[in-house]
Amino acid sequence: MRCVILTGMSGSGKSTALKMIEDMGYYCVGNLPISLVENFVDLAENDPELEKVAINVDIRSGQNIGDLTAVLDRLQEQGKTFEMLFLECEDSVIIKRYKETRRSHPLAEGQRVEKAIELERERLLPLKRRADYILDTSQLLTRELQAELKKMFVANQAFKNLYITVLSFGFKYGIPTDADLVFDVRFLPNPYYVEGLRPLTGLDQPIQEFVHACPPYHEFLDKLEDMLQFLIPNYISEGKNQLVIAIGCTGGKHRSVTVAKGLFDRLCTKEDYGIRIEHRDIEKDAHRGK
Repeated sequence: MRCVILTGMSGSGKSTALKMIEDMGYYCVGNLPISLVENFVDLAENDPELEKVAINVDIRSGQNIGDLTAVLDRLQEQGKTFEMLFLECEDSVIIKRYKETRRSHPLAEGQRVEKAIELERERLLPLKRRADYILDTSQLLTRELQAELKKMFVANQAFKNLYITVLSFGFKYGIPTDADLVFDVRFLPNPYYVEGLRPLTGLDQPIQEFVHACPPYHEFLDKLEDMLQFLIPNYISEGKNQLVIAIGCTGGKHRSVTVAKGLFDRLCTKEDYGIRIEHRDIEKDAHRGK
């Protein structure tokens, strides 16, 4: 029997993830009291129809969340195997989600959400440290979360806890606040000043051909890829689970989009991490283009 224990931060998408895992053929139990985890695993092992199970245990168990570590230790001593998935999320995203849903954080108890999140992180830290998978959902779309879960629990692909976002943006609209690495590609010639190219974007072939024709473009991508090949394994070994690489030009429509796509195409061939691409400002200059 394959057993998955799902836990993590409130507001990180555990309920959504559990439904997705259920759709993958797992028998799922949500918000199971910690005192029943051991009994449930015993019962599931003795049921021939339950080949794959997933258990959601989180902070709603209250002070008893600390007891889960002891339960997991006993299961291991009994020779039982399980995998733990921990869903992580940035504070600002969690706060936004709670505001949108108008729900209360389970640890809020009349205090600010920020303090509740801080307390939850402290209580869940021992579980995070022993997790087999740590997935940061801060920037993930629903379909991207589903794809990552399928890699882990259906395709059984090797999973690394780092998820990379390659993000194009325009400096005129501000540097992305969540960027870990920021690169300025305004040294490349600007298609904005070429007749006929202004209305297009970096997703259009004429813009890509224009930027690719600039010798610095290829040299820059080679050097950037080389640096990232050094950085990424070190980020992984240090436990970083979310990396945002921001590529910026003036308006975020032409050069940054082209370079971001070129970098994404090179990095997406690797299997050591998850990766996505996003163009933050590509539509903002739809009429003026720059």
